[in-house]
Amino acid sequence: MSNIAHALAQQAAEQGDAVALIIPQKPTADGWMDERLTYQALNAQVEALARGLVIKGLTQGTRVALMVPPSPMFFVSFFALMRAGLVPVLIDPGIGLKPLKQCLAEAEPQVFMGIGKAQWARKIFGWAKVSLQHTITVGGRWGANTDRALIKLGQVHERATQLPEVTDDDPAAILFTSGSTGIPKGVVYRHRHFQAQVELIRETYGIEPGEIDCPTFPPFALFDPALGMTTVIPKMDFTRPASVDPKLLVSLIEHYQVTNLFGSPALMNTLTAYTQQEKIHLGSLRRVLSAGAPVSPKVIERMHRALNKEADIHTPYGATEVLPVATVSGRQIVSGLAARHRNGQGICVGKPLRANQVSIIAITDQVIEHISQADVLGTEAVGEICVTGPSVTDQYWARAQQTAEAKMLGEAGAVWHRMGDVGWLDDEGRLWFCGRKSERVITEQGVLFTECVEGIVNAVSGVYRSALIGIDQAKSDGPVKTPVVVLELEAGADSQRVVNEVKEELARRPLTEMITEVRVHKALPVDIRHNAKIKRGQLAAQLS
Repeated sequence: MSNIAHALAQQAAEQGDAVALIIPQKPTADGWMDERLTYQALNAQVEALARGLVIKGLTQGTRVALMVPPSPMFFVSFFALMRAGLVPVLIDPGIGLKPLKQCLAEAEPQVFMGIGKAQWARKIFGWAKVSLQHTITVGGRWGANTDRALIKLGQVHERATQLPEVTDDDPAAILFTSGSTGIPKGVVYRHRHFQAQVELIRETYGIEPGEIDCPTFPPFALFDPALGMTTVIPKMDFTRPASVDPKLLVSLIEHYQVTNLFGSPALMNTLTAYTQQEKIHLGSLRRVLSAGAPVSPKVIERMHRALNKEADIHTPYGATEVLPVATVSGRQIVSGLAARHRNGQGICVGKPLRANQVSIIAITDQVIEHISQADVLGTEAVGEICVTGPSVTDQYWARAQQTAEAKMLGEAGAVWHRMGDVGWLDDEGRLWFCGRKSERVITEQGVLFTECVEGIVNAVSGVYRSALIGIDQAKSDGPVKTPVVVLELEAGADSQRVVNEVKEELARRPLTEMITEVRVHKALPVDIRHNAKIKRGQLAAQLS
């Protein structure tokens, strides 16, 4: 089964009357008023829209910029594009107007498919005006170029329209990275990559058809129909997950008896602070997944207080280019691994999944064509994390240089992805994350890694989060920097006390004892996608 749109059709055949999507509208005295769509109804709309797209003349492999917010039509549009053999281009609109325009210019979509607001923005800002040949308005009421008209067209010509079949290696989608630690890049997904992700997630977390998911990060929701899960789309600003209303989220979890919750560490911090304060128990949850940035042990401990003993929070490690790579459970972290994090050893992201192979190579910015040319390190040596496996993508769209820098060939043509992260493997095969390669701070005394230093600092009472940055030294033309720790404090914390305690903790350990400058910042800049990754480069530029 190459196309995950076929997985949706399979779910429609097996549990057609089961609810696929729930869209809560507003709370009522006894729950929520909502809109629902069954698997059979969802698949019927997908098939009809796919036929309408083919009848319109869109040929297999055509790139389609898709700008539809989380809604039933987001699911219908995405799966219909896949079913028709088209290639959706997904870009997070929160990255900003200039990067968004650049991404669309790079992707060169022939079709722009979006809601009315997105179509107006396209006209005003000139998005992809060179490459566009067709536009489709989602939610439009009139005209032939609307999703409604195309669905009707596909329904009328149901028997006369043949949908194309795709192969494992055909491009399935182009997903742009957030660009939080560099330029946004379009990751080319092939159909086999999506299918591998579905199977890896199903196998790793034991997800079963009939479960109910509340995904607060829209891209993850696309896996739900293929996994047979009912999706509850929460009412929230998906570009600002940290500002989610935790009372509303708890209400959805309790009313719909949600079994699976996915969200960023920033959202989990907001939610668990509320559940602890209000002594709330989330008994329906079987598992919680949090990704996008390291999850604080404090957040994990608070989440455990809200869960049943059989349930857990898991932190899958990966990136847009390959996900999932490894995973670790919260109970494993708090049982002893968190203490090593607080002691400056990095954060454990667990053992690589059975289908993946992970190697640590010596840190270098040079292109490496084959893994055999890399300096592969032994256990407990910090280097760049590299992975090969079934979900590893093989190229960026229209960026040959970045592809060469991030990919290596292996045995039998396998593709290795250089994560751009630094870390190490322990003698039990567990992977430890130490930070981004580009954010390491090179000093005259040695190299400092962000996660190792920040793990020590964040354990100090009153620290909400911290950032290790390097500031240019006077008269230095090379990479040598002066290390500075920047703190964001918890509400009400005594600034001077916290700074003094942080300095004392850093002075107690080799290498970190060189860090003598500690500053307080009102709010550290973070990425737009998860509101969790700290923009250390931007912070360093501000404070230099």
